[in-house]
Amino acid sequence: MEQMIPRILLAGTNSGCGKTTVCCALLQALVNRGLRTGAFKCGPDYIDPMFHSRIIGAKSGNLDLYFFPENTLRYLLAQNGRECDISVVEGVMGFYDGVGISSEKGSSYEIAKATGSPVVLVVNARGTALSIVPVIQGFLSFLPDNQIAGIILNKCSEMSYPALAKCIQEHFSGKVLPLGYLPNMPECTLESRHLGLVTADEVTGLKEKLGKLAFQAEKTIQIDTILELANRADPICFEEVSLPEFEPVRIAYANDQAFCFRYEDSLKMLKTMGAELIPFSPLRDMGLPEHIHGLYLCGGYPELYADQLSANRSMKASIRKALEEKLPCIAECGGFMYLTESIGSFPMVGFLPGRCFDTGKLTRFGYVTLKARKDNLLCGVGDSIQAHEFHHWDCTQPGDGFSAEKHSGRKWACAVATETLYAGFPHIHFYANPEFAIHFYSACREEKHKND
Repeated sequence: MEQMIPRILLAGTNSGCGKTTVCCALLQALVNRGLRTGAFKCGPDYIDPMFHSRIIGAKSGNLDLYFFPENTLRYLLAQNGRECDISVVEGVMGFYDGVGISSEKGSSYEIAKATGSPVVLVVNARGTALSIVPVIQGFLSFLPDNQIAGIILNKCSEMSYPALAKCIQEHFSGKVLPLGYLPNMPECTLESRHLGLVTADEVTGLKEKLGKLAFQAEKTIQIDTILELANRADPICFEEVSLPEFEPVRIAYANDQAFCFRYEDSLKMLKTMGAELIPFSPLRDMGLPEHIHGLYLCGGYPELYADQLSANRSMKASIRKALEEKLPCIAECGGFMYLTESIGSFPMVGFLPGRCFDTGKLTRFGYVTLKARKDNLLCGVGDSIQAHEFHHWDCTQPGDGFSAEKHSGRKWACAVATETLYAGFPHIHFYANPEFAIHFYSACREEKHKND
């Protein structure tokens, strides 16, 4: 199947070069023009898509070649971008940075190749002049078929840009186009914390910041040329990823400031199979929604709201009672922490043994392959799925239902896995192995008919 998806991939030379700021500026400018705009993030990040979604008014998807085979990745791009005038894909880290230190596997470069997406490279111009040219030259020549078609200079002065643009134009003879710049805009900085940016809901004056960025982008970025590049992209070729359709079930999912790290396409998969998805807040609601057949506690920043979560005793009691009665449940990272005895000094649900503590650094960070050590809610013994860990906190009893293995070969035991529960630090994306979602849904169906 072929589908026209006008698109660009906005990549960076490195983390911190400003690609998220440029991406937000461009997305807001496109929305201000009245264009139907789609957004995607390369890699497993949850926070950047929150900013995308706030701007475009729709959910942003993740594209990840460690999680998915190429066809699945192209299918998700086509599905989520099919009604858009343009889709903007934000890269991850530096353009060629992949799973390991010396590998481009899973990088923005691989995604650009797999999707045939024109690449606009964001280069930080602060503190440099002609040296911009060899930097660009290195990215153009390092690996073939890199799709790089344009350059945006970030933190570039109005005075410097015309000369730098002329150097780029003359040196590369039009092979790569200078597409404008953003000046240094400290008033529009998006704050960071230990797992990346703060979430979109926490940014003071976000609407005003995005408005200023979009206004600047209209003045100094060649948006019309970017639209032309996007519309010249070849059609996306893919095969449908077929999913079974089941009778409806009701699945509650945590959705508030403490629990907001999730893959939207995973929720969409459950909905496609027939689920009614009911959001609730462990922070504010008194208990779980009524008449539910499954529970999904995603990750987030529960450690920042530990006192409030701990104080909501009725919610904790509601969740503990549901789990004791064998309600099917997935609890990832922050959701797992919430089910343990405590986060720091604050008592939590207490359904699982163990206490969570701050290690002060990223712990077991990165991509892993999970392999089941016994039959469980999501799969049978020996079944596997690609996953990702990203956390500063650890637990005295992290579970042993799965083995996790990194690209380097390092292995460890992780996650509590029973017939009705998956709870552990690794985050999973259902499109990495749809059978995991099907097993979860089947358990929810059994729960629905338990008392028939």
